[in-house]
Amino acid sequence: MQIWGILAVIYAVAVVVIAVLKPEKIWNMKKIELFKKVLGDRGTEIFFYIWAVIFLVLGIWLFTK
Repeated sequence: MQIWGILAVIYAVAVVVIAVLKPEKIWNMKKIELFKKVLGDRGTEIFFYIWAVIFLVLGIWLFTK
């Protein structure tokens, strides 16, 4: 379970990095373009931050289990 926890925390960090840096290749993917169309640019960033927090909490929970 600790491995899954570590992977979840790494994933959460990666999501935050993507939301902050907005790398062009990733930020212009069709799936994210759909998010931006529905939520707007700022809403998509907020969604990414919420998603990262969820995975961070999950990772910490799995790591301590």
